Amino acid sequence: MSLAAYCVICCRRIGTSTSPPKSGTHWRDINPFSTVDIEDHECAVWLLLRKSKSDDKTTRLEAVREMSETHHWHDYQYRIIAQACDPKTLIGLARSEESDLRFFLLPPPLPSLKEDSSTEEELRQLLASLPQTELDECIQYFTSLALSESSQSLAAQKGGLWCFGGNGLPYAESFGEVPSATVEMFCLEAIVKHSEISTHCDKIEANGGLQLLQRLYRLHKDCPKVQRNIMRVIGNMALNEHLHSSIVRSGWVSIMAEAMKSPHIMESSHAARILANLDRETVQEKYQDGVYVLHPQYRTSQPIKADVLFIHGLMGAAFKTWRQQDSEQAVIEKPMEDEDRYTTCWPKTWLAKDCPALRIISVEYDTSLSDWRARCPMERKSIAFRSNELLRKLRAAGVGDRPVVWISHSMGGLLVKKMLLEASTKPEMSTVINNTRGIIFYSVPHHGSRLAEYSVNIRYLLFPSLEVKELSKDSPALKTLQDDFLEFAKDKNFQVLNFVETLPTYIGSMIKLHVVPVESADLGIGDLIPVDVNHLNICKPKKKDAFLYQRTLQFIREALAKDLEN
Repeated sequence: MSLAAYCVICCRRIGTSTSPPKSGTHWRDINPFSTVDIEDHECAVWLLLRKSKSDDKTTRLEAVREMSETHHWHDYQYRIIAQACDPKTLIGLARSEESDLRFFLLPPPLPSLKEDSSTEEELRQLLASLPQTELDECIQYFTSLALSESSQSLAAQKGGLWCFGGNGLPYAESFGEVPSATVEMFCLEAIVKHSEISTHCDKIEANGGLQLLQRLYRLHKDCPKVQRNIMRVIGNMALNEHLHSSIVRSGWVSIMAEAMKSPHIMESSHAARILANLDRETVQEKYQDGVYVLHPQYRTSQPIKADVLFIHGLMGAAFKTWRQQDSEQAVIEKPMEDEDRYTTCWPKTWLAKDCPALRIISVEYDTSLSDWRARCPMERKSIAFRSNELLRKLRAAGVGDRPVVWISHSMGGLLVKKMLLEASTKPEMSTVINNTRGIIFYSVPHHGSRLAEYSVNIRYLLFPSLEVKELSKDSPALKTLQDDFLEFAKDKNFQVLNFVETLPTYIGSMIKLHVVPVESADLGIGDLIPVDVNHLNICKPKKKDAFLYQRTLQFIREALAKDLEN
């Protein structure tokens, strides 16, 4: 007989009951099975707890599903589950769409700050405690600058990378309405890089990083950029299974369960990545920094039959590149309830609804138009370097295990071509090639772009970055990539669709440019469809019934027709 059932019987026999737990219960106050109501309907609570601790995985998953679908309990009954459930159950509830937030206890109280200290100073101390080994030049750059400079000089130096004259104001303003976040943000950028190294994650945990980051997360609730970088660190730490218990004990699962329900796609997607990396019950894949699952973000009974991958281009991002066509300002912080009418990320809303059997992934990587705007002045990442990095991350996420359709914008299409060429030379990556069913190229400069030529009188193009230089029409690397890909693709059984802009794009206020002309977007394989939009809007449909989206949807369904039928 289980302990839970025994407690119920004993309480009934002696005719006692205890008062419900208080609403302010914290994780550290857990005392499983300490409160038992003697009423008959309480049996369901304890039976579900017993099922959730079963040795049989199917039984455990069924118990979590039943808990998440229960909405008629009293507050204290949810808290009984919260007190008595194990970490697997807690994570499962956080990844169940219908779960009530009353299942999640408040995080434990945070330790007091040291005397005469501040969160900024403790963040610097955490950074200083991390190993200085296994670091690339950019991590060294961020770390040394964050540790050595004052708040004012940090903002000024960082601003010097963004604008002329060393004026740090644009950089400081970019963080929103929390000026104090500037230095902390800079330290966080360094810690994000450190957290990509497993041994450094151990140091972050051992030195109280989980609690300090939680303090910062709460302090900067109105600064999404700070919160997102904190979630990136926690998501990277969650890649290490031996740290899972520490992450759970520190209360991060409760915080992420709430973030999952946010209407803001970036916040919910970062939370989904953390929880997926924690969920070893139903998720075998690991989602490294910059790899975000847009659908499904919760546990689902829907069989996933194929993957669709979204790869953004120069100066793009995993979410904003794929928003509906509109002014960016109207989109960022004001999501609309009717997502069929307006969406901040059409792959997550429209495509997921039209093709629920897909896993939809969007990736993010740093790019820059010029070295003046580079996040790290030592960073010189070629298309070849980035493709290797992305391919490794995508394979860790299980890309290649199912049929795949690649969707790319601008330079992202060059990365897709290079990734497939790299995969074709590595036996362990053969499934990526064999399972590729189709590729969509949105205004990809297969034969180069005039963007790199406009570099004399334009502020942000004064010193074109390596990425821009590789896009020039006379780039040997670009010609080799095109020739090699055509040779590779000629005997492969995948479909190709090319879209191209016909309108010029404004770059700043000084120039308008036809970034990718029709002749450059012609891969030489598949249909080429001109669309009357500019380079930025070629991947942003005006509405769900617009030609751009409907033709994209048709291509995906046709390329995956046999796979989705099975």
